[in-house]
Amino acid sequence: MRKLFWMFIVLSGVLASCTTSEKEIKIACVGNSITEGASIKWESRFGYPMILDSILGEGYSVLNCGRSAATMLKKGNLPYWTTNEFSNVFAFQPNIIVMKLGTNDTKLSHWNPADFEKDYQAMIDTFKTIPTNPKIFICLPVPVYEDKWGINDSTLQAGLLPAIQKIAKANNLPIVDLLSALNNRPEYFPDGIHPNEKGAKVMAETVAKAILEKN
Repeated sequence: MRKLFWMFIVLSGVLASCTTSEKEIKIACVGNSITEGASIKWESRFGYPMILDSILGEGYSVLNCGRSAATMLKKGNLPYWTTNEFSNVFAFQPNIIVMKLGTNDTKLSHWNPADFEKDYQAMIDTFKTIPTNPKIFICLPVPVYEDKWGINDSTLQAGLLPAIQKIAKANNLPIVDLLSALNNRPEYFPDGIHPNEKGAKVMAETVAKAILEKN
């Protein structure tokens, strides 16, 4: 009798665990080095996806799918399409995808507005094939405080921003305005491109607010 009692307790725990797991909302953060956490000493703890996971708390699971140097453009030097992180998004089967790509595409050697819009749309359409039918959030890029490595503010402002806004509108997808959230905060960008821990915290708070407003 005692054995049956403990078997019942164990089985109940397993079922409860399965129920909790099924209700968990999984979020994949797609992006480049800014998402990955470059320039942050402990990126696995203080990159914006991990801070986002902490802010959202129980019931959410956030996966960092950022890849340093990645581009949206298929003709870029490192297309996100070819990375392991892109494959990880599909393996994770997320309920929500936060897309933050484009900063590396501003390089003059890369930038092509027509190709960017075409490739961005293709990635949205590809993510929509995931069986979980994930909600997709489109991020405006963080500010560029110093032109470096080919990344430049003029292309970001005149080309990248209107292209992303056009794509979001065409697909009726919510925009997460990281640009405004980190505007006039150069002290959060030690190298002019990548946010530090404080900048990552602002990113996470801005993304969390957008997600909670839509869920």
